[in-house]
Amino acid sequence: MLKGIAASQGIAIAKVYKLEQPVLDIQKKEANADEELAKLDAAFKKTVADIEKIKTVASKSLKEEELAIFDAHLMMANDPEFRGMIEEEIKNSNVNAEYAANTVSANMVAMFEAMDDEYMRGRAADIKDVTFRLMCNLTGKEIPNLATLDEPVIVVAKDLTPSDTGSLNKEFAKGFATEMGGRTSHSAIMARSLEIPAVVGCKGILDGVKNGEMIVLDAINGEVIVNPSNEEIATYEKKAEEYAAEKAALKAMKDQPSVSTDGHKVLLVGNIGSPADVDGVLENGGEGVGLFRSEFLYMKSEDDFPNEDTQFAAYKEVLERMEGKPVVIRTLDIGGDKKLNYYTFPEEMNPFLGVRAIRFCLMRKDIFKTQLRALIRASAYGHLCIMFPMIATVAEFKEAKACYEEAKAELVAEGVKIGDKIEVGCMIEIPAAAVLADQLAKYADFFSIGTNDLIQYSMAADRMSEPVSYLYQPLNPSILRLVKMTIDGAHKNGKWCGMCGEMAGDELAAPVLLGLGLDEFSMSATSILRARKMINGLSYEEMQGLAAKAVELDTCDEVTELVKSAVGK
Repeated sequence: MLKGIAASQGIAIAKVYKLEQPVLDIQKKEANADEELAKLDAAFKKTVADIEKIKTVASKSLKEEELAIFDAHLMMANDPEFRGMIEEEIKNSNVNAEYAANTVSANMVAMFEAMDDEYMRGRAADIKDVTFRLMCNLTGKEIPNLATLDEPVIVVAKDLTPSDTGSLNKEFAKGFATEMGGRTSHSAIMARSLEIPAVVGCKGILDGVKNGEMIVLDAINGEVIVNPSNEEIATYEKKAEEYAAEKAALKAMKDQPSVSTDGHKVLLVGNIGSPADVDGVLENGGEGVGLFRSEFLYMKSEDDFPNEDTQFAAYKEVLERMEGKPVVIRTLDIGGDKKLNYYTFPEEMNPFLGVRAIRFCLMRKDIFKTQLRALIRASAYGHLCIMFPMIATVAEFKEAKACYEEAKAELVAEGVKIGDKIEVGCMIEIPAAAVLADQLAKYADFFSIGTNDLIQYSMAADRMSEPVSYLYQPLNPSILRLVKMTIDGAHKNGKWCGMCGEMAGDELAAPVLLGLGLDEFSMSATSILRARKMINGLSYEEMQGLAAKAVELDTCDEVTELVKSAVGK
């Protein structure tokens, strides 16, 4: 048995399909520049066509947010600067096109991987993916196409590129296991979107299995069983049936309220990145939208910041479709790992702690005002909650709120119809804001805790850095105390408090969060029904006692054991 990380839950039993990419032996050769430039032109055209075809296939099963990776790849394949560097290498050195492409790519990858910025480091993988396809097209090598699978298999690979996951045919790809990756890697996110089982970070899987042999993928416990016995197959077939039955039973809870056994009600809502994602929230019984990441509107825009009407249309669509349920829209959260093609951010030693989110918006109030006007106009079509991200001080929140009031006054003066109940809130993701929550709550209508950043800022540990990943501890008592401070600060001032980070959908965290008094849990749409089942089976009074004990413990492990013993996990 091999161990990994359960990235997308489920159980699959099928033959192994080892995804083995062609081996490229790129040698430097003297060549005629004109011939090589013509060969390069043809390879670039085929590469663009390949990516467009993969995107078309992927669009049938992936959401708009996940398809953005293919837009990034197309942008790179069409980038005249990238192509120009390869052409220059060919002309200046009279070398073969594949060697020139490999040289330029290696230099770019090394440069990006050495950067501090997480987003820019991530671009290295995109460069590798696009250049590998380009070099295969230059050398006539065939890249395996997962869309052509014609029998049930479990895909085993070192890692899956966006092109690979976008090509997966759900009918035959019953799951996948990779040597690399974590719960937040793109392959894991796409697996959850496709709702196929996936185990990632499974060291030794490539050497441990052979093509065509049977394996069991237990993506509930993060295990892979190689050459299972008949008894093991029967056991896992039964587990798969039980899991399918559980999923069907969860669907029956779609229209039920989220309420504890002793009558305490909370809201279970969904995180979305585009209007298209509303489908998943509604299908899974979401009681609202707890986080609309508006930055995707900006990141999808090709040559300039999206105008007021473009934004208004997107916000209006989401509010109308949610039919009066609360919709929390986060204002532009750009910077750090999120860049724009048409805007150059200032060079900073640590952009994650620099000009980003509300800091950028307050520096560029013209851009901020455009978004605020679009949001306020859309408020006439539903229950709008506007949330400012990356707030560190009361002064920042008050300045942002003043911009909102100014935009609202302008629209009223213009005779524009607006909603009569707009809530303006604060995202709590900086420890300073959590500590001062009782003061911030005097000015904010609500809080939503962004635990992904709150944890990494509190622990001073980049959550994408593997050597310090052990410090990403949602259940560490220090984090729980910051969460408690935030919730208590909101309630002290008669305000509500939600959570939109990964922690909100964590089954081990839910009992503690319920006990701490969290009012709203926002998570990926596919997690909502499972969270409802759990909360509907818990006593609020008992969980209050559990939470009181949890914040007094010393370690994350102690809290985990406390929760497991209390709720039978």
